[in-house]
Parts: sequence; structure tokens; C-alpha cells
Amino acid sequence: MNSLKEFYQKTIVPELMKEFKYSSVMEVPKLDKIVINMGVGEGSQDSKYIEAAVKDLETVTGQKPVVTKARKSIAGFKLREGHPIGVKVTLRGENMYVFLEKLVKVSLPRVRDFRGISSRAFDGFGNYTLGIKEQLIFPEIEYDNVLKIRGMDIVFVTTAKTDKEAFKLLSGFGLPFRK
Repeated sequence: MNSLKEFYQKTIVPELMKEFKYSSVMEVPKLDKIVINMGVGEGSQDSKYIEAAVKDLETVTGQKPVVTKARKSIAGFKLREGHPIGVKVTLRGENMYVFLEKLVKVSLPRVRDFRGISSRAFDGFGNYTLGIKEQLIFPEIEYDNVLKIRGMDIVFVTTAKTDKEAFKLLSGFGLPFRK
């Protein structure tokens, strides 16, 4: 069993039950899934960018990503319907906890001039989105093998009803929010 999952059950659940006065353990919010999305604008012109993004995301998450395609054509962006424009991966269960632990303990501390992540990126329904400017913060990615430096969005989907509950849950997992 993953140490972060064990920590959640032994430490975070009792804390949240006491703070929000839940009557049942089933009411306590939990991390449902983590979705990682990487936009690849040049992917519609050249497939090697998509392949590189797939390789990077697979290296970081340990799971094969899905290629996302454009839903409609936009002439201004030289985009046609059905052309590949990004890659995404949805992590659940064990993979989710492994990725979260790696993100909090290894990757985020590697960000230059890091002062914590914003606490204003909640959506009002208990989900949190974190934007990362470059994939190089992950130790598995070698700088020499990177075709193009690109960012990614990491979405933490929780079962929390409010942003306050989600904030406490994610803080409990160790996400370093700015003071």
C-alpha cells in the first residue's frame, strides 16, 4: 500500500472529520483522480511533436496518454477538425498517489524561485488546477532528449463539496500552498 494513501486514511481523515464535523467516514472528501493535460499546438502540422509529448507524459506518469483531437476547425490557428492538438492522462488509484507523492516531494521543490502554489485556482466545486511551465521539473525527463520545452496542466479532482474542504484535503497531502 502506498505511504500517501496510508497517511490519508490514518491522519487526514480524522483531521477533516474533526474540523468539518462529519458524522460518517464516507462524508470525508477524497482525491478522486488527477488529470494531466499537455497542449501541443504544433501537433496538427507535425506528428513528431505529439509523439514527443506522449513519450514525456508516459515517462512522468508511468501510464500511456491519450491523444486529444480538435473538435472543430479554426482557420486563425491553422487547425482542422480531428487533428491532434494535445495529450492527456487520467491517473486513479495507486498511480495517482505515486504521482502526487513524486510531485510534492521531488518535482515542485525543483522549480526555480518556488514560493508555493496559488490557493486561488479552485473552481468552486472542490477541484484544483495547477499549471506547470516546463516538463523539466520531473527528474525522469532528460534535458538532452526534450524536443521542445512545454508546460502542462494538472487537475486534482476531489469529492469535496466546497473549495475550503478541498483546500484542507490537498494541504493535508502536502501541496505547498502560498501563505
